[in-house]
Amino acid sequence: MSGSSAALQPPPDAVDPVRHPDAPAPGELLGSHYAACCGCGGEQPHGLHLQARAGEGVRITAEFTVQPSHQGAPGLAHGGVLATALDETLGSLNWLLRTIAVTGRLETDYVRPVPVGTTLHLEAEVTAVAGRKIYSRATGRVGGPDGPVAVRAEALFVEVKVDHFVDHGRDLEIQAAMNDPDQVRRVRAFEVNP
Repeated sequence: MSGSSAALQPPPDAVDPVRHPDAPAPGELLGSHYAACCGCGGEQPHGLHLQARAGEGVRITAEFTVQPSHQGAPGLAHGGVLATALDETLGSLNWLLRTIAVTGRLETDYVRPVPVGTTLHLEAEVTAVAGRKIYSRATGRVGGPDGPVAVRAEALFVEVKVDHFVDHGRDLEIQAAMNDPDQVRRVRAFEVNP
């Protein structure tokens, strides 16, 4: 980062992150936590459809291809879409901690333009944990996993209880998710919220 804020610096008593024993295995596709999620959900026609895979330790990789509906300037990805991709990728790290958490702060650096049709290759890792706070960073590259850096971010996620979503979500979607006959989908909708 070009100088992240003090809010993204772990305190001196922060600890190294620990991968949960029930975390998805390295290489495993994480899948969508909720079908209507604009970042990873398959039911969003203009969503990112971002696909993340568990990595080693507390790392993941992800990718998405910039579609015409994702552009800001003609032929280029909108900065907000790129921030969404970074946020979704960073949030997916919580699968490895088996923690329900939400974004508290996200700082993004835009290094180079990302053209429509480009696949953005993302890598993220949790760097520290301090109580309910989870510190992480991500990098997005064009042209392949080792290509030039296009975007990068640092983030602070905050652990919450499932009540956070029930108390603040829209009733129609909350009830639909809670009434889903597929128990796995029902649990996953509230399990992790990138």
